[in-house]
Formats: sequence, structure tokens, C-alpha cells
Amino acid sequence: MREGIDEPQPIASLPGVVQHTRESLRKEVAELAHLGVGAVILFGVPVAKDADGSGASDPDGIVQVALRDLRDDVGDSLVLMADLCLDEYTDHGHCGLLTPSGEVDNDATLERYAEVASAQAAAGADLVAPSGMMDGQVRAIRHALDEGGHERVAILAYAAKYASALYGPFRDAVAVEIADGGDRRAYQQDPANAREALEELRADVAEGADLVMVKPALAYLDVIARARATVDVPVAAYHVSGEYAMIRAAAERGWIDGPAVAMEHLTAIKRAGADLILTYLAREAAEALQGG
Repeated sequence: MREGIDEPQPIASLPGVVQHTRESLRKEVAELAHLGVGAVILFGVPVAKDADGSGASDPDGIVQVALRDLRDDVGDSLVLMADLCLDEYTDHGHCGLLTPSGEVDNDATLERYAEVASAQAAAGADLVAPSGMMDGQVRAIRHALDEGGHERVAILAYAAKYASALYGPFRDAVAVEIADGGDRRAYQQDPANAREALEELRADVAEGADLVMVKPALAYLDVIARARATVDVPVAAYHVSGEYAMIRAAAERGWIDGPAVAMEHLTAIKRAGADLILTYLAREAAEALQGG
């Protein structure tokens, strides 16, 4: 959802996906619930950004407003999830607060994540999804939620999030540009390293994660399979923007059967061991499964 727009805005690098207005989001989620989609996750694009990402925890911030709307509209008919990160809200584009020298300050960021989690839970989130890959983020968020009386709000930890080249279209979608040509390799994982992902998974579960995420999905089917064999909580997989965009681009050129390849991708992710899949194909898949 994007603040300050009057109608949905198409995303050029994600054909078929839009930045929603407040009202168009409500309409879309109601239709997804009718189709049997089990959950939605909210990302916000604010008008104003600052160094602290203050909009992420503002009670009247864009995601908190959307959560209250959707809770009123759909009740408990589907799970409301909220992405918990700062990159959409910071003027420097990083997932955390920065030190004066420009490095991400892990411990200071944990305090902000706790504030964001509390705001999202108070607005009606069933589940918060910390995606910043800060050390100790799950423990800090769990403590804040419990202290605030939100013991039943679950945590989906992005435990194995790789520094992938497949995120480009998503950054267009949420209007994120990392300052000074920087990157996130200091806190996201090396694509060549699968063993570290297992340690991150175990650590997040030990800190209180209710579910764990592997991101991206199709390029990391081996990690999904190993995750499923390693932890006893549900494993989610994020079929990311670049994976989606490649299907759309090839289908538009007539090189592949887009719907068939889309279902083949989702089937492969499920076969690898994912208990749930976060995907831009959710509506298409739901309609196909209903025969629509």
C-alpha cells in the first residue's frame, strides 16, 4: 500500500502487481479472502522517510492504518501479516539504523524493531515478519510483544534471507534505494553458504520464532529442504519479485506458458518442503485451484 496516491499504481517491473491505495487494498483483500487465500502480508510505502524510519512505528503509519481497515473488513477470515523492517521508511534505504560512520547499528535497530512490532500488533496484526536479518531480532520482538500483552501475535522470522540479485523489482515496488550505492551483504547471507542458514534457523527458533522463512525460494530449494529437516516449526518460502518477474517477462514474449510455469514453480517449492509460500502469484494460483 502506498501513501498519498488516489488510484492503484502499476509497477513496471512486476506486471500485474500494483501499489494499492487504502480503498483498493481493502477491495483486493476481500476478494482474496473469498478465493480462499489464507493470509496476506502488508508492505508500506510512506510519503515521508527519515533516518530512523519513524513511519514504521507510527500508530497512524500506513501499515497500521491498513491493518485496522482489514481487521474491520475481514475479521478472522484470513491471517494478517505485517513486514517488519525499516528499509521502506528510511531515507538511506537500509534495514536498520546507521552509526555516524554509515554502518548498520544492530543493537539500536533492535529497539526500533521492538517498537514497530508493538505498533503492528496493536493495529491488529496476527503475525509480524522481521525481515532485516539483525542478530537477536526475534528475541527482542518476542519480549516486546509479550510485555505489551500481545503474547498471541506470532513471529515469522526471515531466518535464511540471502543477499540475492533477485530483489530488484521489489525495490521498485516499495521505492527503496540504498544510499551511496551500498548493499546489504553485511547483514544478509552469502548465496554460496547453505550451512550458515541452518545456524540462523536454529537460532531464531531458540529465540522464539513461530515460523521461519527462506528467501528467495526457487533458487534455494536445497535450503528449504534442509530447513524442513532441521526445525520443528513451519517453514515458509518467499517466491520473490525477480522469480515472479522472469515468468511474466518470458510469458509476454511467448517463450513459455506463463500459468503452467507459475504452477510448476509453486509445486517445486512445496515439494522441497515449504509449509507455506509467500508469492505474487497468490491470486492467480487461487483462481486456478478453484478452476476460475
